[in-house]
Amino acid sequence: MDSSAQDKNLPATPQRLKKARDEGQVARSKDLTHLVVLGGGMATLFALAPMGFGRLRDALATQLRFDNASVRTPELMLQRLVDNAGNGLVLVLPLALIVAAMVIAAIIASGGYAPSTKPIEPKLSHLDPLAGIKRLFSRQQLVETAKLLLIVAIILAVATQFVRSHAEAFSTLLMRPLEAGIGQLAQWLMAGVGLLLLVVGVVAAIDVPTQRALHKHKLRMSHDEIKREHKEAEGDPHVKGKRKQRQRELAQRNSIRAVPKADLVVMNPTHYAVALRYDDATMAAPRVIAKGTDLIALKIRDVAKANKVPVLESPMLARALYAHAEIDQEIPGALYTAVAQVLAWVYQLKAALRGEGVMPADPQPQVPPELDPHFKKAAQESEA
Repeated sequence: MDSSAQDKNLPATPQRLKKARDEGQVARSKDLTHLVVLGGGMATLFALAPMGFGRLRDALATQLRFDNASVRTPELMLQRLVDNAGNGLVLVLPLALIVAAMVIAAIIASGGYAPSTKPIEPKLSHLDPLAGIKRLFSRQQLVETAKLLLIVAIILAVATQFVRSHAEAFSTLLMRPLEAGIGQLAQWLMAGVGLLLLVVGVVAAIDVPTQRALHKHKLRMSHDEIKREHKEAEGDPHVKGKRKQRQRELAQRNSIRAVPKADLVVMNPTHYAVALRYDDATMAAPRVIAKGTDLIALKIRDVAKANKVPVLESPMLARALYAHAEIDQEIPGALYTAVAQVLAWVYQLKAALRGEGVMPADPQPQVPPELDPHFKKAAQESEA
């Protein structure tokens, strides 16, 4: 069954979360950004207001001053325009940079830093009307719509109450001196913005965990998706098995170079070959230094004969060593007795070749039957 038809009720895996982040899908709270823009912008604006008010007053006084020199030198008007533009940039540019830095900090704090061009890439699915309707009535969109309606209602209620409580004072504003009126207007502006920030702050405090919960809900996975992801991460078992088989064959081919150092090669007689080496001064037990099947086994045999390494045909021991011992590893403890018997035969053989004893008979190593792969196959066939 397709995973899309199943209930996605399992939490997203770390790999799924990382993939979503790489695609730019992180939990974002627009209300937190709005709070930062409004609060940070107003705080910066009020901090720059004294300096800005002084600059604007001086610039206005300069513009309204006309004398004989100004009339005789029209270029001064252009120079005044340039100076006023510079004054405007001195006020606006710091405000814009500070607010932009605050917005970036708020975005990182709410959802983390996730640079990606995926969200702005053109997609044909965005032109699908059915998909658009589905997104329009999605859980997240419904939450956003309800949240916006609630915010608008609260702001309207707060604004109405604020205007009612200050209606009489507003009517007397024009009767006050200019500086006193501007000061009173600034106080009312600060109070109104403070109430607005309070509303937006409460909404942002609710929205941040809500957006994280919605993001986790959106990324939930089905059981099949988790299994597929695990298979992709670990690799398909069949492909992985073939890869290990190729690595094993490559290691066996490379191990042929170690055959001249072997004390003995055990064969069965053509399908399996295992080269053994034992040094009682440096090894706790005999080691397999090369092994292979078929053509590699024949190559091991030829290299052994070319380097005068004894070759013993012992099918059962060769199969057991090939199945249960790895290259550059010690032989299994269950094969110690059998390997000791063939090594003793090697030592007797070398002594006989030096003229220090009689030629030994071929050994019959005692191999536990359960270590022979052919014995297992025969037992399974008999049971079947």
